[in-house]
Amino acid sequence: MSDRVLLTGISGFVGGHVALQLLQAGYMVRGSVRSLDKADKVRDTLARAGADVSRLEFVALDLLEDEGWAAAMAGCRYLQHTASPFVLRVPKDPQELIRPAVEGTRRAIEAALAAQVERVVLTSSIAAIQYGHASYDRPLSEADWTKTDNARVGAYARSKTLAEQEGWRLMEAAGRRNDLAVINPAGIFGPLLDEDPGTSAAIIQGMLKGFMPVLPRIHASVVDVRDIAALHVDAMINPAAGGQRCIAAVDTLSLKQIADLLRSAFPHRRIARHEIPDWVVRLAARFNSEIRDNLSELGAIKRLDGTRAPARLNRPLIPAGESAIATGKSLEQFNLV
Repeated sequence: MSDRVLLTGISGFVGGHVALQLLQAGYMVRGSVRSLDKADKVRDTLARAGADVSRLEFVALDLLEDEGWAAAMAGCRYLQHTASPFVLRVPKDPQELIRPAVEGTRRAIEAALAAQVERVVLTSSIAAIQYGHASYDRPLSEADWTKTDNARVGAYARSKTLAEQEGWRLMEAAGRRNDLAVINPAGIFGPLLDEDPGTSAAIIQGMLKGFMPVLPRIHASVVDVRDIAALHVDAMINPAAGGQRCIAAVDTLSLKQIADLLRSAFPHRRIARHEIPDWVVRLAARFNSEIRDNLSELGAIKRLDGTRAPARLNRPLIPAGESAIATGKSLEQFNLV
């Protein structure tokens, strides 16, 4: 069997960086997009980033449709399943997030099992780990799961948790648990590959554009997309990664700390300096659904045990400040701020 990898979600922020590192490592990549109309743009983007796109091909796949999965997986040695919906604004119907996440994972893994691939790598999230717990008096680890029966757990966290659990269920039922490796990234910063900021760069973009004159008292764990991609490639071939989850988080920062990191690198930008009291945010949430959807983050500090990822890569992860600044510089490069 050739060293061909089916990479779902290649047009996304994570998927693009995973494709870049796979191609640089010499693998053949078959990238999935919802429409082949996107193929030329993805190919050009990866070529500009220095990839050898002669080993790149495309297939059209939909997370909610059966058509094409068996053919897409044919001749592939590995599956990298990065495709999943991600939003900042929660839809009215939670199933708009949950169905494609869970059903897409099911379709991808069932096709991989049928094709007898050697290893499945699934992109999950710390959202599948850190929500709904009674207390946060200790760092959360890969042994922890988000409590989906907690009414305060949002649709996105439920979608990531249920999708990952579906992946483990399918692999265990096939007797192949150790052939699944899961990466659980924190909020992802780092350089963009094209002019589509997606959702991961929205915090940095908002700060640099001055959309946040004051800062809610919200904390976020962060990681660099280049480390996420490296972890995906490692998880595909590293025997130690089989049958394990891997939290990828370099630090947990407040929005104010992120703003402080950016200010020295972008002195020409008016970046907010002051935090806003929680009661003001809660008042504003009555009139703004996007704020309301993120109230559970207010004031909460969720610490994570991130020791596994640097051990896998045998090096420290990229520092949060370097990652945030790289995001900002690429936003400027593509005239997005």
